[in-house]
Amino acid sequence: MSAVETPIRDRTGTAAASLAVLRIATGLLFLWAFLDKAFGLGYATPAKNAWFSGGSPTKGFLSRVAAGPFESTFHAWAGAWWADLLFMVGLLAIGVAVTLGIGLRVSAVAGTLMMLLMWAAEWPPAQHTSAGAATMSTNPVIDYHVVYALVLIVLAATASGATWGVARWWASLPVVQANSWLR
Repeated sequence: MSAVETPIRDRTGTAAASLAVLRIATGLLFLWAFLDKAFGLGYATPAKNAWFSGGSPTKGFLSRVAAGPFESTFHAWAGAWWADLLFMVGLLAIGVAVTLGIGLRVSAVAGTLMMLLMWAAEWPPAQHTSAGAATMSTNPVIDYHVVYALVLIVLAATASGATWGVARWWASLPVVQANSWLR
C-alpha cells in the first residue's frame, strides 16, 4: 500500500507515535541538562562544578555572554542563587512534564521563555562580540533554542502526551480539571 493509499487512521497513528517519540526525546534533553548540571557527570559540567557540590549552573554560561543588548544584565544574573534555582527547577520540571506528557501547556510556556532567554544570551544576530571577535553565529534568527521552543509549542498544541504518556490520567485529576491551564 503506498503512502497515498494508507488509511488516514494509520497515518494518524504514525503521526501520534512520531510526536510521542519527539516529546520523550525533548523531555530527556531537559532532564539530561538538569542531571549533568546537578551532579557534574563530566559532559558539559565537571564534577567539581556540580550544583549539588556547591557549583553554579548559571555562572559559567552567563558570565561568558559577550554580545547583545542584555550582556550586562546576564553578567549580573550569573551565579545568583535565584537564577540557579529557577534554571535548575525549570530544567527538571520541564523535563519531567514533557517526558511524561503532562502539563504540556505550562511546559511549553516555561520552556519557550527559558529558550528565548538562552537565545538572547547567545545573541545570534551579532556577528562580533563586544571585544570584536567573531561570534561564529550560524544563523542570526533561527538557532537550536528557537527550534526547541517551537517543538515544545507543537507538542502542547497536538496533545502529544496522550500517546505513550500519562496525559489522560493527569487530565482526570480534580486539580487539573479545575485548572485547565495545568493540561
